[in-house]
Amino acid sequence: MDSAVPVANTAVISVKTDVLDVKIDLAGGDLVRVALPAFKESIDSKNSFVLMDQSVAHTYVAQTGLVGTNGPDASATGRPRYSASAPEYVLQDGEKSLKVVLSLPAQDGVEIRKIYEFARGDYLVKVSYEIANKGTAPWSANLFGQFKRDNSKDPSASNQGFGMSTFLGAAWWTPEKSYNKVALDEFAEEPVQASVSGGWIAMVQHYFVAAWVPDAKAKNTYTTRVKSETGENFAGFTGPAITVVPGTTATQSTALYVGPKIQSRLEQISDGLELTVDYGMLWFIAQFLFWLLVKIHGFVGNWGWAIVILTIMVKAAFFQLSATSYKSMAHMRRVTPEIQRIREQFGSDRAKMSQAMMDLYRKEKINPLGGCLPILVQMPVFIALYWTLMESVELRHAEWVLWIRDLSVMDPYFILPLIMGASMFVQMMLNPPPPDPMQARVMKLMPIVFTVMFLWFPAGLVLYWVVNNILSIAQQAVITRQIEKADGKHA
Repeated sequence: MDSAVPVANTAVISVKTDVLDVKIDLAGGDLVRVALPAFKESIDSKNSFVLMDQSVAHTYVAQTGLVGTNGPDASATGRPRYSASAPEYVLQDGEKSLKVVLSLPAQDGVEIRKIYEFARGDYLVKVSYEIANKGTAPWSANLFGQFKRDNSKDPSASNQGFGMSTFLGAAWWTPEKSYNKVALDEFAEEPVQASVSGGWIAMVQHYFVAAWVPDAKAKNTYTTRVKSETGENFAGFTGPAITVVPGTTATQSTALYVGPKIQSRLEQISDGLELTVDYGMLWFIAQFLFWLLVKIHGFVGNWGWAIVILTIMVKAAFFQLSATSYKSMAHMRRVTPEIQRIREQFGSDRAKMSQAMMDLYRKEKINPLGGCLPILVQMPVFIALYWTLMESVELRHAEWVLWIRDLSVMDPYFILPLIMGASMFVQMMLNPPPPDPMQARVMKLMPIVFTVMFLWFPAGLVLYWVVNNILSIAQQAVITRQIEKADGKHA
């Protein structure tokens, strides 16, 4: 067995691979800092995005240990202090993996090594405990893994609008339901206690996830709790007790994923882990749209143009349904003068006015709700597409053209929101004015209200709305012109 030499005056060691830059505290052997070199703090920053950290301002760490009868982490004196053979470990060019071995001094003849194994290009880390019992009595303990996090906000979240915010909290798997979750601010009110064979438990935030994936064959207990003295939140698992008889060696392992929510990799690790890309209630629609977006990107090589093409394809799928809506609006626009005449004639008698309008609709074969219903049918797809664009880490720091250097943040010059507002105004002009004067005034304000709202939306979402509005204007203008031309011939 390799022996580790204590690192003089070092409480924390560093480990660097091509995708991970981590710090390990020798007190407990916990991951107290995880930075992701492939992801920067911002588009102009040279600093890596920090997913986990332990500082005065922020606490978010991944802890593992051995508790139970003989577990060193169950000691009343605090976490055990490990030793390492070097203060820094680096995955060298040409190497596929990197092993970091931490050791504890032998206690009653029992030697314990905590081993981290990192792989090139992967955010999955294997954490193992190797227990060699050279004593005279059986040794027993339980492996645990947990996340400790304060109540600070999600650093990777952006402005979403519409009152929709990305999820921040814990998620876990059960055989009955592949994706369960509880928000961070609800840990105290809804503590989790679940006994599951295999599975995983994760701390989820916008774009990134940290997940413990214990032995799939073992029965693990998943829990969440809040430490009342500090207000810190915990989410993790405890495995079954293992016993190591004298003269034998046993190994207990778990896996830790710390990185971006890349669905193709997450689904390889454990069933349901890809669902931490939280698309909400319409996930089944959003999942298909994301699959389509990835396929399109494979051809065009740019996420901005992929959004444009996807929007065109969605619009094409609803072409006939949209046409029905626009035809209804065009017919309503055609009879607007007659509606106005009815309002002036029966303005003081609402019953007669309503009856006269119904007679007009019947005569002209117009469904007053015909312009609304097709749009309502399309709304689930539009909302699902919203979440597809919002949750996809692939769009983070993705450039489009010219001034749009990051589709995941707002347009720095507000050009797209202003184009979106102008397109909404053109759409409004093509629609028949509401019969009610108050509604008409409200409708005139809508382009302004939406423009202000969209100023802080991620550029990728605004791009979708702009393309959708332009296509809608083109389709509606053609249909309106056709109907007006047909009416001119019959006049």
